[in-house]
Amino acid sequence: MKKLINDPKNVVAESLDGLELAHGDILRVHRDPDFIVRADAPVQGKVGIVSGGGSGHEPLHGGFVGYGMLSAAVPGAVFTSPTPDPIVEATKAVDGGAGVLHIVKNYTGDVLNFETAAELAEAEGITVKSVIIDDDVAVQDSTYTAGRRGVAGTVFVEKIVGAAAEQGADLDAVVELAQRVNANVRTMGVALTACIVPHAGVPSFDLPEDEIEIGIGLHGEPGRERIKLEPVDVIVDRMLDPILSDLPFASGDRVAVLVNGMGGTPLIELYIALRRVGQVLEEKGISVLRTLVGNFTTSLEMQGMSISVLRLDDEMIELYDAPVQTAALRWGR
Repeated sequence: MKKLINDPKNVVAESLDGLELAHGDILRVHRDPDFIVRADAPVQGKVGIVSGGGSGHEPLHGGFVGYGMLSAAVPGAVFTSPTPDPIVEATKAVDGGAGVLHIVKNYTGDVLNFETAAELAEAEGITVKSVIIDDDVAVQDSTYTAGRRGVAGTVFVEKIVGAAAEQGADLDAVVELAQRVNANVRTMGVALTACIVPHAGVPSFDLPEDEIEIGIGLHGEPGRERIKLEPVDVIVDRMLDPILSDLPFASGDRVAVLVNGMGGTPLIELYIALRRVGQVLEEKGISVLRTLVGNFTTSLEMQGMSISVLRLDDEMIELYDAPVQTAALRWGR
């Protein structure tokens, strides 16, 4: 294993130190328990937006804490859900009197721990509601989940919902919007290589040099099938077919597209993939209005990518375009 780390046990803590040093104008890191919070939290009268999950998917979620997006993020150990205690403390830290929304990716540990944290926070007088994100079309059940996994489509949910909260939407409106975005986004991933969890020191699964896995999960969970490596246009077509048929998307739809790197894929390859996505959608009469390309929801150093397609409505477009200032996403300020 070759990694730029010290002690594997300290990877998350030392990473949080660096995040705060780099972006102390936007966020602050709370210790014992560990969570990341907006520098100006709590904002009175504003719905707090909290998400989190296992580390190793950076910039998700800490990189999206800031104006127009998340109020707080709770990192667990690598690929491990945070426990309820830091989730409760993060919830309290962003409570401005208007309630708090938990955005929870559909992994069993995350769902259970956020559910417990919500109950504990409500016992202290904070109104908490939760939305489960399950945008992955690859498999119905997986190693970590009952039902579909929550993956890179979470970025769209956090951006759009965060903008609504920034503009003063109440908790019920924010919850409805989060559910609507989740209902209209679909994602599929592909792995070229496995990743190595620092405390394990070995690849998380075996993938022959000439094979790829279609439908891989963020933690290396099995996907739909293993096939021989193909040209990227063919791979993109394989990924888009289940995405577009699942909703289903149709001619006349307006969409946002996220071509997301898994951590080890160079941008030049992601742009080639986006080129093919654009060609396919144009052929189907689907208009691409917004795009994101890069590492937004990673799996350590895994080589591969995911494609997310979000069907937009007028409100989503306005909120997507609204100003945002986070470590990993910023425009309009």
